[in-house]
Amino acid sequence: MFIGDRYKITDPGQAFLLPANATHRQYEALRAYFVDKKPSHVAAATFGYSAGSFRVLCHKFRQDLTQPFFLPDRHTDKRAPNPTPEPAKTVRLRERVVELRKQNFSIYDIVRTLREDGTPLSAPAVWAILDKQGFAKLPRRRDEERPVGPKALRTATADARLFDLSPREFRTDFGGLFLFVPMLVSLGCDRLIDRVRLPGTEMVPASCAMRSLLGLKLIGSARHSHVMSAVCDEGLALFAGLNVIPKRSFLTEYSCRISPDRYPVLMQEWFDAMTALGLQRGTSFHLDFHTIPFHGEDALVEKHYVSKRSRSQKGVLAFLAQDAQQRVFCYANADILRKDQNDEILRFVEFWKKRTGRLPEELIFDSKLTTYANLDALNRLGIRFITLRRRTEKIVGELVQGPDSAWRQIQLTNLTRAYRTPSIIDKRIELDDYQGELRQIAITDLGHDQPTLLLTNQMRRSASDLIDHYAKRMLIENSISDGIDFFHMDALSSAVALKVNCDLQLTLMGNSLYRMLGTYIGGSYETAESRHIFRDLVQGSARIAISKDEVHVQFGKRAHNPLLLGADFAKSPIKVPWWGGRRLTLGFG
Repeated sequence: MFIGDRYKITDPGQAFLLPANATHRQYEALRAYFVDKKPSHVAAATFGYSAGSFRVLCHKFRQDLTQPFFLPDRHTDKRAPNPTPEPAKTVRLRERVVELRKQNFSIYDIVRTLREDGTPLSAPAVWAILDKQGFAKLPRRRDEERPVGPKALRTATADARLFDLSPREFRTDFGGLFLFVPMLVSLGCDRLIDRVRLPGTEMVPASCAMRSLLGLKLIGSARHSHVMSAVCDEGLALFAGLNVIPKRSFLTEYSCRISPDRYPVLMQEWFDAMTALGLQRGTSFHLDFHTIPFHGEDALVEKHYVSKRSRSQKGVLAFLAQDAQQRVFCYANADILRKDQNDEILRFVEFWKKRTGRLPEELIFDSKLTTYANLDALNRLGIRFITLRRRTEKIVGELVQGPDSAWRQIQLTNLTRAYRTPSIIDKRIELDDYQGELRQIAITDLGHDQPTLLLTNQMRRSASDLIDHYAKRMLIENSISDGIDFFHMDALSSAVALKVNCDLQLTLMGNSLYRMLGTYIGGSYETAESRHIFRDLVQGSARIAISKDEVHVQFGKRAHNPLLLGADFAKSPIKVPWWGGRRLTLGFG
């Protein structure tokens, strides 16, 4: 019987021979060997050591013969360390702490009271005093049972009926939002939303809900996960026409209340209104798919290819069409199934014809967007297209094995390109599911390891013009990235879990407003990315003064204010319907 067997002791003498812990066991084993002169193997077996481990134990003891086996007597042993003295501050405040605890103050109530008295003490120190005095922890109390003191304030609930336009002044962190108010008034935002028949209530009408979402989309912060920090900003609430911005639970729930059949109507109404406002329409369009990754679990979400990760993963597939001339998104559709994605190009053609009364003149897209059968459908409709053909081993092998004389060198007109003298093979081909001939241009010396295969139904256009025109398609990749990063579209796991269709439509609306703002400023801002426009013109605080007839937004001194002054933003006050007809005036510097 060895360590742990003390409960079997019946003879008091056995208490010395049956060790109760490891130190006692070592002591008795070493004593049996060195004092009682028992053989090493006998002492080891008696106290449960192996022969090798007992030899190591003896060796360590010989190296340090002063090894302590017994606790020192604190009362008689002068070598025993003195207990740590209690700090004088704690001794001085002990009675005050006990007095406050008898009044049912919690540790943090006591800490706050001592701080107000000018004798601060930390929470651990307060608990040390209470513990020594025998006080137990307080049970959880209701709010009315707590001492009177400062408490967290509940923010108001969003309610348009409590919208306050009484004369006052305040500061807002989102002054740049009011640059978009004249646009929203001119395109008849409230009437547009009424025509679309979006859901709303007396507390939060549809127009206020959409302006809240659109305002959060325009301010350029990281998604809506930080919406709670903006709830108390009066400027953001004034932009929406509410007493406060709705909280994230409402924003999530509202996006789920919008019927899917409302989004195409909203998209058409919005861009018709933007066209009437002065946003031009182009004739050529860049088309592309984008996968919005989903990072949750147990969701019925298909896997799609994510280009930035070069892999397939769960996500929502979105289709986007961008005006090649104006660089504004003019069509979007989300939650596309893999079995339907090849026909999405035809749905865009149908939408554009319904919206404008005519077919798009030219479409530019990559090889994975649709099928050869759909290319044939586009050709029969008289729509020009430029796309890429997939490089198979057979096609690449035929090009490599062909004669060098088949290639001819051309000069590209874009002087900013690094590769301006590619070699091409321009020929007519036939493909399955496509009636008639297609033009295939094989291109090398463009900076790629393998030839690029360009397909088009434009037979008479020069090869250099086609290559330059398709190269501009890469701009849509930058524009989509701008939409994803700046308009925070690529975040399905954020705190505000907007439905993808709603988020995508808000991105289109925000993108068009930024493009319109860039058009008003002119110059390089007409083609600048939204994040650049935000940084130079929109980002910044302002001072707002509300009077009986006017809402004046005064911006501070900024380097780019002259651009806004030059675009006449400080002139021609405009009446805002959701402000009771009050005029908006803007001041700079």
